[in-house]
Amino acid sequence: MHFQDALAEDIRNSAARLLAEDVGPVDITAQLIPEKHLGKARVISREPAILCGVAWVDELFRRLDPRVALTWHAADGDRLTPDEPFLELAGPARSLLTGERAALNLLQTLSATATRTRHYVDLLKGTGVRLLDTRKTLPGLRIAQKYAVACGGGCNHRIGLYDAFLIKENHISACGGIAGAVKEARSIARDLTVEVEVETFEELDQALAAGADVIMLDNFSLDDMREAVRRVAGQATLEASGNVDETTLKAIAQTGVDCISSGALTKDVKAIDLSMRMVEEGPAG
Repeated sequence: MHFQDALAEDIRNSAARLLAEDVGPVDITAQLIPEKHLGKARVISREPAILCGVAWVDELFRRLDPRVALTWHAADGDRLTPDEPFLELAGPARSLLTGERAALNLLQTLSATATRTRHYVDLLKGTGVRLLDTRKTLPGLRIAQKYAVACGGGCNHRIGLYDAFLIKENHISACGGIAGAVKEARSIARDLTVEVEVETFEELDQALAAGADVIMLDNFSLDDMREAVRRVAGQATLEASGNVDETTLKAIAQTGVDCISSGALTKDVKAIDLSMRMVEEGPAG
């Protein structure tokens, strides 16, 4: 499936799942509010952030109550200024409050991924090295977090187990070696990228000789990364992985590798502190 098609499907499915998870058959607390009361609300971030998740929130309220009108003052990928409203909502007060937590849960998580990614991308500025995500995503949020990485300026590694080969230690062992694993991958799908993860220079040389498109340097030291760059000399794309954080990112980039992958972009992000406040409420005219 093409990523854009998968994204559209994910937006629909996620909105439905979030509402089912939080609202269930009925929001009993919202029933305290008269049914005909209308409301207005504003959403702010209490900290600097990169916005992500607009389409998911639009779909969530469309499913919940199409009478709710959403006015966005920022788009995905925009920087948010603390305490400045970036979203205004108007409609039935019950629906605004019913959708609040599901919407903020999604926004705070995707914006956190986009924000962490932008921070790392900024650290890499001027190096020419691409920042990649991994499959270490939060359960059920694979496509959404991959999209958030792109919003933050990063690049997507393979989406799942179906769109590229990543031959790791256990695959190599089962196939009788790197050469055999790469050959088998080419016979299965010649048009897909073949990447091999290596832990030693011996494995690096074997992956290069086998014609791997990408070679992942797993937990190589900085000196060993530089030696790997010298040996490969542009014959394959070199990806650095392991022990990547904001303190090591720039030094890894300066070794000359082509890209750096980091699970930290998606698996352990801290949610952005968002808040929705009702600013007006009253009976329908």
